[in-house]
Amino acid sequence: MRNTFLAAVLAVTGISSAALADGLTVGVSWSNFQEERWKTDEAAIKGALEAAGATYVSADAQSSSAKQLSDIEALMAQGVNALIILGQDTAAVVPAVQAAVDAGIPVIAYDRLIEDPRAFYLTFDNVEVGRMQARAVLAAAPKGNYVMIKGSNTDPNADFLRGGQQEVLQAAIDAGDIKIVGEAYTDGWLPANAQRNMEQILVENSNAVDAVVASNDGTAGGVVAALTAQGMQGIPVSGQDGDHAALNRVAAGTQTVSVWKDARELGKAAGEIAVALAGGTAPDAIPNAVKFTTPGGNEMNAVFLAPIPVTKDNLSVVVDAGWITKEVLCQGVTAGPAPCN
Repeated sequence: MRNTFLAAVLAVTGISSAALADGLTVGVSWSNFQEERWKTDEAAIKGALEAAGATYVSADAQSSSAKQLSDIEALMAQGVNALIILGQDTAAVVPAVQAAVDAGIPVIAYDRLIEDPRAFYLTFDNVEVGRMQARAVLAAAPKGNYVMIKGSNTDPNADFLRGGQQEVLQAAIDAGDIKIVGEAYTDGWLPANAQRNMEQILVENSNAVDAVVASNDGTAGGVVAALTAQGMQGIPVSGQDGDHAALNRVAAGTQTVSVWKDARELGKAAGEIAVALAGGTAPDAIPNAVKFTTPGGNEMNAVFLAPIPVTKDNLSVVVDAGWITKEVLCQGVTAGPAPCN
């Protein structure tokens, strides 16, 4: 009876009933589990694995690429049937991925690209995320001095985002409407590092900054802290991930946009794909899989989920989806945009 139910569930999600996962173990290597959003991803991965009868094991690299290599080795030693890897340093992790795939263990490069064509790449469309960030900031500040606060230089997503941002801003730059007066990578995506970068850029420009394209909500939080210290809170700032604190900032008017990537959907997809690959499904037979050519020229099988930009004009979408409660979204906000009015 249980297997009949599971087969029906997996058929609905597009995964073959051949992928029923009784007895399978899926290992997850997290880069830095202290970030708010990964807990949401983990719950969704666990839910998908439990629904299929698979076991979840994990390790947290704690922002150390060396620890992540040993973590993956330890997960392999536990006999995992598939690995989901959120790379801390996506170049440094390649040898571990190669070892896993060579051992017949399918690998999912989770949310961050890993340059091994045998890995399966699962993420949101990060170039489009960058476009969405830049569009929202440009609409709010069509002219002026811009700062670009990028992600970690060890994460390919940082450059995917930056490329999408530039696509949108280029015409305004060429027209002389906007000028990029500061740009910096953020080591480890850490908010404190983003804040320091922003503080330095403000000093270098005597606070003559009109907008900031920050690449995620953590870096946006650091940017807003730096701006607030100078009495400049409220100038356009972008982010992504739909972090609760960031959505509250959108409601309060100190952040312009958080591009929402529903981590529940990404985690669910990762769990289902891991089960399918461990069960023998070919990577190119995964539902919605496409061929993706990496910056290094590798062709990978990939699934890209669609992001949603959240601004003051559509804040209700995250409440309606159960992503955040109205109380958390609107904390400290009076006479704000719906639903905080």
